[in-house]
Amino acid sequence: MRYILRQLQVGPLGANCYIFGCARTKEAVIIDPGGDAGAIRRQLERDGLKAKCVINTHGHFDHIGANAELGLPVYAHKADAVASSAATCLKEGDIIKAGDLSLEVIHTPGHSPGGICLKSGDILFSGDTLFAGSVGRTDMPGGSGKQLDDSLKKLVAMLADGTEVYPGHGPSTTIGQEKEENPFL
Repeated sequence: MRYILRQLQVGPLGANCYIFGCARTKEAVIIDPGGDAGAIRRQLERDGLKAKCVINTHGHFDHIGANAELGLPVYAHKADAVASSAATCLKEGDIIKAGDLSLEVIHTPGHSPGGICLKSGDILFSGDTLFAGSVGRTDMPGGSGKQLDDSLKKLVAMLADGTEVYPGHGPSTTIGQEKEENPFL
């Protein structure tokens, strides 16, 4: 399966926005457009991609800032759908397709009640659930340390060590590297 994956740092907190597209059909999704809608559109154009929707891994401002400006359908977990102004509410196990690509929704509350990760093959878009060497904060409204711990245990149990992790902030990593080096796992 061939895909196009682009990472852009966007918005006031430099959140990672991902454009994930099918190389054959050129259909794509935009994950966490926290700002800079113009830069996101220019990247889509450079790659010849057509975005079908926005997917928010959670509803915090630094991940949803360009939702409205992009003018696409917005998908988010039902527990964060109001914050994201989502037209489509997601739940655990839902599948979002873009051409030949499939993204499976994994509900990972803790950083926010509606936090999700998106799995496609050996790739995981982890939002603010898991970072390289760290995890998402739980001291904001709706955050829960217990829920985040449970979410992290679920991810580690279900994902292979070679799974590439693309977080909401900072560099990419792998599940194996995080098992070895992340003090929160």
